[in-house]
Amino acid sequence: MQVTTKKSYTPAEYLELEEKAEYKSEYVNGQIFPMTGGSTNHNKIALNLSFALNGAFSQQDYEIYMGDVRLWIPDKQIYTYPDVMVIAGGTRYFSNRTDTITNPLIIAEVLSKSTQGYDRQAKFADYRTIPSFQEYLLIDQTRIYVEQYAKTGENRWELKECKAEDEAISLNSVGLQVSLKDLYNKVSFELND
Repeated sequence: MQVTTKKSYTPAEYLELEEKAEYKSEYVNGQIFPMTGGSTNHNKIALNLSFALNGAFSQQDYEIYMGDVRLWIPDKQIYTYPDVMVIAGGTRYFSNRTDTITNPLIIAEVLSKSTQGYDRQAKFADYRTIPSFQEYLLIDQTRIYVEQYAKTGENRWELKECKAEDEAISLNSVGLQVSLKDLYNKVSFELND
């Protein structure tokens, strides 16, 4: 990630700038970082996951949000835009802002070359400060490969790797399976990310 300027911004200043901006940026403890554009594979995977979740939860008390809904992480002073979020039991908005939520149960990030290290390490550590957060999916867009982290106790997370088209991701916190075949539907691995 590359910072836009060396000036430190308050969260309120960031939100004011973000409302006027042509492109989304993330806010990390006073610094603003422009978000890079996504690829077609990135978009297809996020859409496929959102579609599978939304269909499965049509009559249940879960909400699904994709890339344009911001997440506020108060303990870290971070505003970010996860690729996909699942909310259980009603959305909690930050300061009555319908564009910013605070209570994800599941977060999914589609990995790119430029962000995969950050998504796996620092961002995951930041997400773990959110009390409602229970499962994290890191989805590779260059091959069939998903890392799934599930919270098993206080400061304990279990990793499961899925790498075959005939496998499924078992989302234990919501009692749902998503097949990798559906997740990677129409994704072309010949394309660069």
